[in-house]
Amino acid sequence: MEKTQVTIKDIARKLNLSASTVSRALRNHPDISEETKKRINALAEELDYQPDTIAQSLKNRRTNLIGVIVPEIRHHFFSGVISGIEDIAYKSGYAIIVSQSNENYERERINVKALISNRVAGLLISISQSTYNSDHFRMLERQGIPFVFFDRVCEDIDASKVVVDDYNGAIEAVEHLIERGYQKIAHLAGPGHLSITQKRLEGYLAALKKHGIAPDDRLIVHGGLNEEDGYTGFTSLWATNRQPDAVFAVNDPVAIGAFSKIRELKLRIPQDVALVGFSNNPITALVEPPITTISQPAFQLGQTAAEILIKQIQLGEEFVPRREILKTKLIIRRST
Repeated sequence: MEKTQVTIKDIARKLNLSASTVSRALRNHPDISEETKKRINALAEELDYQPDTIAQSLKNRRTNLIGVIVPEIRHHFFSGVISGIEDIAYKSGYAIIVSQSNENYERERINVKALISNRVAGLLISISQSTYNSDHFRMLERQGIPFVFFDRVCEDIDASKVVVDDYNGAIEAVEHLIERGYQKIAHLAGPGHLSITQKRLEGYLAALKKHGIAPDDRLIVHGGLNEEDGYTGFTSLWATNRQPDAVFAVNDPVAIGAFSKIRELKLRIPQDVALVGFSNNPITALVEPPITTISQPAFQLGQTAAEILIKQIQLGEEFVPRREILKTKLIIRRST
């Protein structure tokens, strides 16, 4: 026989109190005495009382849930961000629902609609590499649902954004290669429409210009953000008559893909080709030689994005969107 869920009315009846008194005590309302709160909370625990979040969401038009949309959970960077989000959400009385777009625009759009249907209090979003259209985010604006972009953002939407300093991180990576004596530095770039791709490419070009090195279009290859993109990208680079002596990859998975192709070609790292990635994925420290990379503060990024979203939920229409840029750090290893 199915057990009936205990309600506020059940607790009130057992203690000979009004349901409103029990409700306020469970919310730690200051008008209720400490002695009464203790009696109510003790009985609630004894009876395994759980608040009816569905009923509350129907009444308040929102839950205590925060929706999180990431491109892929398997990447160490995004798992670190999720941990940071959960840290702040938990401390603030929120739980999170995580969904992944698998780098697919249509799936991202469906995820947004599903989270709206679940009456989330707000959303934290990092867009997929195939997202060219931002209409589903404008729907959030129209419905007044708070949301914050992180890492990969839509610049045409007036919402808060939390990013790392992709531009200066790229400059630091490329300057490190130049200081080590490399001159033909290639860049395995990501999809051209993504903000992280644009900023890292701008940083790459700025570092070359600063040191008087003319950019060469043959040394810039646009692709995706996964290992196979690094593999095919380096394959096409090496097939030109302008073979690079160093490679700056848009992220670590792309760097790992390039690493595999370099090894396959029997080239030595860093003697024949130096290699730098971006994000400090743990695998970059485990390959031989370990790969120089740019560390991103993933956990801090998640914390900051969650803090901003919760502030937006609390302030409502008074909230003014903001942009936070977190610093990166060069991690030098033997690939350079």
